[in-house]
Amino acid sequence: MKNYCTPLLVINLKNYAEIYSNYSLDISKISESVANETSVEIIVCPPNPVLSKIIDNVNIPIYSQHVDDSKIGSSTGSIVPELLKSINCSGSLINHSEKRIPLDEIERLIIRFKEIELTSLVCAQSIEEVEKIAKLNPDIIAIEPPDLIGSGRAVSKVNPKIISDSVDVVNQINNNIDVLCGAGIMTAEDVSIAFELGSKGILIASGIIQSNDWKNKIIELATPMKNYL
Repeated sequence: MKNYCTPLLVINLKNYAEIYSNYSLDISKISESVANETSVEIIVCPPNPVLSKIIDNVNIPIYSQHVDDSKIGSSTGSIVPELLKSINCSGSLINHSEKRIPLDEIERLIIRFKEIELTSLVCAQSIEEVEKIAKLNPDIIAIEPPDLIGSGRAVSKVNPKIISDSVDVVNQINNNIDVLCGAGIMTAEDVSIAFELGSKGILIASGIIQSNDWKNKIIELATPMKNYL
């Protein structure tokens, strides 16, 4: 059973200097405010050192940026799914382009997530990888061509076919998997085109974090999604 709703706006804070100190909590509270105003599901992925703090202070889903397929106990430095569950984290990015892991680890993590009811959001770089991951039955797949990440050149405009083809491939395998897209998304128009191509949401980082006005940018990107509620 899904513990999220589409359309989705997933904001990855990464480790940008703009969210150091209390700013990661500030943008999370802004995201919560916009989610309440627009009824669009907004998920924030903060750095792990502030996960608990943010989870305890906002009422929107909070995901980890990464998780390890390590055992409970003697696995120093690892982030295990069961620990995320224990602090009321709702899910995690898996296999982000900046934190790639082998396919067999992805499969084991998806299984562990299902067992403890965490949401798996698995990133893919190509149609071929989308197909392989879809066969593992994650909750969500995000297609992000790595050459467009952080480029300001929206995947929905530069490479629209990778979005529509990803949606088609996933639907042929398991139409319960939701497909998001990311890389270079900057404007409401970028979002609208992505949804017309079949995306159920957006995974974004610098397009929001490095904007001059977080609230207005989040509102701008969430507003086209209201048509898909």
